[in-house]
Amino acid sequence: MTAPAGISVHPVPGLPEFAPGDDLAAALAAAAPWLADGDVLVVTSKVVAKVEGNLVHVGPGTDRETVRQQAITDETVRVVARRGPLRIVETRHGWVVAAAGIDASNVASDTLVLLPADADASARRLRARLGELLGVTVAVVVSDTFGRPWRDGVADVAIGAAGLPALVDHRGRVDSHGNVLETTQVAVVDELAAAADLVKGKLDGVPAAVVRGLAMAAPTPDTGTRPLVRLGPGDLFATGTRDLVGSRSPAPALTRRAGAAGAVAEAFRVAVAALPEFDVVLRYGPGEDGGDGDVVDVHLAEPVTPAAALSLGAVVGAALVQLQAEGWATRWQPAGTLGGSSLAGRLRLGAPPP
Repeated sequence: MTAPAGISVHPVPGLPEFAPGDDLAAALAAAAPWLADGDVLVVTSKVVAKVEGNLVHVGPGTDRETVRQQAITDETVRVVARRGPLRIVETRHGWVVAAAGIDASNVASDTLVLLPADADASARRLRARLGELLGVTVAVVVSDTFGRPWRDGVADVAIGAAGLPALVDHRGRVDSHGNVLETTQVAVVDELAAAADLVKGKLDGVPAAVVRGLAMAAPTPDTGTRPLVRLGPGDLFATGTRDLVGSRSPAPALTRRAGAAGAVAEAFRVAVAALPEFDVVLRYGPGEDGGDGDVVDVHLAEPVTPAAALSLGAVVGAALVQLQAEGWATRWQPAGTLGGSSLAGRLRLGAPPP
């Protein structure tokens, strides 16, 4: 009986230890001359970064962990969450990953490996070079090991790709029960990266594998892995809960943004839920002092007492955190610098600085 059609995954053994300037494509062509049209070559980001020289040197007598922490800082554009020395960050590539993807394993003790500067470009170059060397048309995936939110363990995902779509979009299609699919997009390059890792392994020194039998045409234009990045309005977890308060600092400059009045009303509605007996009155409107952003004056609905002052602090603090979580930048000005018998303070808010 003939087995049903499917895909197969093959390791590429016999590859050397790579160093900056090495010809990765030539080494892969020599180790896998059996590459064929339609194959998908999956290569770990570590060897790509090594040959491209994307490394950090740890000098003699220098603490490696200190160098690693500084490298994480240098590669970070936003800290999403932290616990002790562990940082989950957004890198300049747009990936949200632990330790900015910096690797200290399977590498000499005086070296740290960064992510490739542009793994999509690396994949395109590797694909083109293999075409020249072997006369084949293959797709290329550059993989790295990521953790997954709310799941223990790691898995390989794609951080670079060329010659195949990153996402297979099923939105608008109808399933066998007549349901229209509304959100289903399959991250096919991530699935290929994970499948390839089953034959590469973490300790076996096999940095490449080939997935065969996947019929998938190259997209035009070839956008690489950019469609996988979910940031901006689509990011529901933009700020880690442990860092939400600490990450909120007064914005030096604010730009007016639509929806300010509704955002403030909702933020204070949430904030006063914990203090149902405490009321504040909000007055929204452009400030008369010529300042930036939108202005909301916060008035007390009862005489100022120590208890009212404490409640006000709790409410304003909670409201500011809520606004930060919703993507607003804020600046709070206490009433002592403003005057007015019932005025507790002035809140300015707007779009965060670019």
